[in-house]
Amino acid sequence: MINLKNKVAIITGARRGMGRTHALILAQAGAKVAISDISLEECEKVVSEIESQGGIGLAFKCDVTNQKEIEEMVAEVIKKWGKIDILVNNAGVFPLKPFAEMTEKDWDFVLDINLKGYFLMAKAVVPNMIKNGGGSIVNISSIASGQVGIGYAAATHYVASKGGISGWTEALAVELAPFNIRVNAISPGLIDTPMIDVIKKNKEAEKVILSKIPLARAGKPEEVSYMVAFLASDLASYMTGSNVVIDGGMLAG
Repeated sequence: MINLKNKVAIITGARRGMGRTHALILAQAGAKVAISDISLEECEKVVSEIESQGGIGLAFKCDVTNQKEIEEMVAEVIKKWGKIDILVNNAGVFPLKPFAEMTEKDWDFVLDINLKGYFLMAKAVVPNMIKNGGGSIVNISSIASGQVGIGYAAATHYVASKGGISGWTEALAVELAPFNIRVNAISPGLIDTPMIDVIKKNKEAEKVILSKIPLARAGKPEEVSYMVAFLASDLASYMTGSNVVIDGGMLAG
């Protein structure tokens, strides 16, 4: 039912993990997809996967903290495909470090990628979305974002960034609604991607986390990607400023 035919999407952090799956599923739904990440070679592999399934993709080496690289990518997508309908802000890092050991450099590294990168990407695509009469921005946040009754030790910088995304999504949705640009967020729980390898290496910690999830397992990337595709589509035409939790029941539990 999700039809993204004739839509153009940019996905950040798309060389692996959830970003890769977002790209594959949006392409399967008919979108032309720009794959963006810090490794061009790995992005090209995702494009090859998309093309092998009959889809259309472009690979870009783009650091979301680098405004020049972002603007060049956006300009090239518009030149190639004429417009941008969908932005999936997915790029993120999850380095664990106790607060007592955290440096300003550690803090800036996470906030620059996880939060400022979302801002820079939106700034680059929104003018084209306004020009073309609308669009959809999907921001990947996290249940590790504060105000959910669960604290996350050794991740204060990560939690600050994700909390910022959740609040920014609401504010941006209000500002862009007059231009028919919808802005929504998704807050995944534990999803089985390379980002949680640091948790999986500690079997005791993994066991404790899984014990708090009613479905008793980590989520699959595609279980988030289907919601990305829905929010990007016209089926979600009355949704903006929302934050959809996909966590196997962890917050409910």
